[in-house]
Amino acid sequence: MKKRPNLLFILTDDQGAWAMRCAGNTDIHTPNLDRLAAQGTRFENFFCASPVCSPARASILTGCIPSQHGVHDWIRSGSLDKKALGENASHPYFASEDVPIRYLEGLVTYPDLLAQNGYTCALAGKWHLGDSVHPQHGFSHWYTIGRGGCQYMQSDVVEDGKLHFESRYITDRALEYLDNFAGQQEPFYVSVHYTAPHDPWDEDQHPKEYVEMYRNCEFTATPNEPLHPDLIPTAPSGVGEERKRLLRGYYAAVTAMDAGVGKLLDKLEEKGVAEDTLIIFTADNGMNMGHHGIWGKGNGTFPFNLFDTAVKVPFIASWRGHIAENRVTQSMCSHYDIIQTLNEVLELGAQLPEYLPGTSFASVLLENKEADNHIVILDEYGTSRMIRTREWKYIHRYPYGPHELYHLSVDPDEKVNLVQDSQYAPIQAKLLETLQKWYYTYADSAVDGTREAVTGFGQMRRAGVHSQGMPVYADSPKYQT
Repeated sequence: MKKRPNLLFILTDDQGAWAMRCAGNTDIHTPNLDRLAAQGTRFENFFCASPVCSPARASILTGCIPSQHGVHDWIRSGSLDKKALGENASHPYFASEDVPIRYLEGLVTYPDLLAQNGYTCALAGKWHLGDSVHPQHGFSHWYTIGRGGCQYMQSDVVEDGKLHFESRYITDRALEYLDNFAGQQEPFYVSVHYTAPHDPWDEDQHPKEYVEMYRNCEFTATPNEPLHPDLIPTAPSGVGEERKRLLRGYYAAVTAMDAGVGKLLDKLEEKGVAEDTLIIFTADNGMNMGHHGIWGKGNGTFPFNLFDTAVKVPFIASWRGHIAENRVTQSMCSHYDIIQTLNEVLELGAQLPEYLPGTSFASVLLENKEADNHIVILDEYGTSRMIRTREWKYIHRYPYGPHELYHLSVDPDEKVNLVQDSQYAPIQAKLLETLQKWYYTYADSAVDGTREAVTGFGQMRRAGVHSQGMPVYADSPKYQT
């Protein structure tokens, strides 16, 4: 029996699809992501399942939508056992922690499938799906962030069941994994989950060489627009020099992360396993960095926004001799397709649950097919839901709106909301009908997002019928560190 390929899965945090040089951004420096794109296939139309970290990450792993897995907001509580933190219990990092919660308990993830097929599964970086202390879902090696976000120079790290603070970057542990696993007979799966380029974007949070790289940048590749009227009060106000400061920090975080990716690619070459390794690069969700006057992802506004800049993510796949090099595909695919795709590409042979909405895009990768994996893409964040085709996007907010309709083929930047234009009422009705039937088919009524009062301030416990009648979503902004 032939050995299956190794899998190196690189996941970034809040990186818009626009934040790569190879995607057309002439300001940003991403030589290693550009190198990876040249060695593989880059997707122009890849979407997250929800424009916020924890729900999107849960969908990547399980193939479920938020209204199936029940993670509807970023996890604010349930990562750590506060009683076990000792002297760290009073640290402001852990103000919302109480007891560990396994938010994905009972669900099948693709790392589970890999472990069942003999893969050595290792995590280096952000988990942010509850219970950060104990390895789970197939992972036998576990080096993660205690909560979710963290200071770059003071990361709360969980290793061997213990929490400590350190400044070492996630790349270092991933390189150790590659050193240790490269010579073994069994295939390995190393999942590298960067916290970059999530805030903070202060200059002291990033290596000086990358900050200085953007010192005199005018940032013409990102729009300079008036602040959005629905921008939340705690969001940055990126106007004038403050706009440049924020973008400087964001771009520096991307470029520093890119350097880490370069080290990973070099290590695969050094250990002689580059040809035997499938590499996937993506981000959990997109990001508005002044786009539409918003500074933040889906919860940068309230009501939540579902602009393409928030829901489109970078996606690059490379596997020498199997995936075409230097190719850009226009195929529309989603994070909820990943579990089916890995099952097919890696020949795992799993019988996946019938309730999963995704479809394998293996033919796009392995056969160079140029066809949409989905005629429509669906997205959700709380009571806000989106349906998108190549030509149209409709956003429906339950129960009372406001709703949005964009004619993408003539308005790709989503500037003109046509929802009040009666001539487009039949199009809106058809899109809503499709959206309603799709969610009727796939949403689990026990955790349906349209019944959840998601605030954007964080999720405190399991949703819906699993909440035991307790408040699920925080009602105040996250504490500032």
